[in-house]
Amino acid sequence: MPSLFRFLVIVGFLVGLVYATMFALVTFVEPQPREISVRVPAERLQP
Repeated sequence: MPSLFRFLVIVGFLVGLVYATMFALVTFVEPQPREISVRVPAERLQP
């Protein structure tokens, strides 16, 4: 039973670490907006 408890503690710690990393990225990283242009071939406009 102690090995199961140790496994669950390690998995819980890793899940918490991933959650904290995702929360930090969402909180501190601001995306840079930029314009996007996509070329559409003429044959796709007039089939």
